[in-house]
Amino acid sequence: MSTFQRARSEEQREIRRRAILDTAAAMLDEMPVGEVSLNELSRRVGLAKSNVLRYFESREAVLLELLDQAWKQWTADLPGGLAAAVDAEAGAEQRGERFAEAIAGSLTERRVLCDLLSAQAGVLEHNVSPEVAARYKRAAVANVGELAALARLHLPELGERAPELAASVIMVVGAVWTHARPSQAMLAAYEADPSLAVLKMDFTTSLRQLLATLTAGTLARPAR
Repeated sequence: MSTFQRARSEEQREIRRRAILDTAAAMLDEMPVGEVSLNELSRRVGLAKSNVLRYFESREAVLLELLDQAWKQWTADLPGGLAAAVDAEAGAEQRGERFAEAIAGSLTERRVLCDLLSAQAGVLEHNVSPEVAARYKRAAVANVGELAALARLHLPELGERAPELAASVIMVVGAVWTHARPSQAMLAAYEADPSLAVLKMDFTTSLRQLLATLTAGTLARPAR
């Protein structure tokens, strides 16, 4: 391990922070969120754990920042896909179906984002200070707002219900991702008794169906 030298300037601190985030991001490309440990992160970045904690107060604080970055990148990439998928001349029902399909398709290849979203409330928002929690939640509110704006663009009938739909989409993504990743024990149970596999979920198919139902239901509800 390299000898630690305290960063003397904001620029040096930012370089250290970036190195920690980049290393954690590389780990997420290799393993699920639950296997990313502070000890291994420290080893890979070349700093003692106590020195990593000078820049991020916990493993969860690192992962929340990566979640925000992945979320922002996703919403930045969404407009083109939605524009191509949703026919502005179609009726609201068909546009809602295409909206749900495009959202589900856009997430199929974003394993890290889905994994982080699935861990957001139950894991990542714990073991952080109120300051870090508030900073992340402000970012999440803004990210939901970006998704709501896209929903309203293609489904203007939503009106003031667009933020409600956007927030629900995020919760559904995390839930479906978790259930579409059964344990080895559950996979063995499915193999031993195929009748149990009726509850086995394909991520993209299940997400598309649930988002279509959610979108249709939100469109049908009267504005508050």
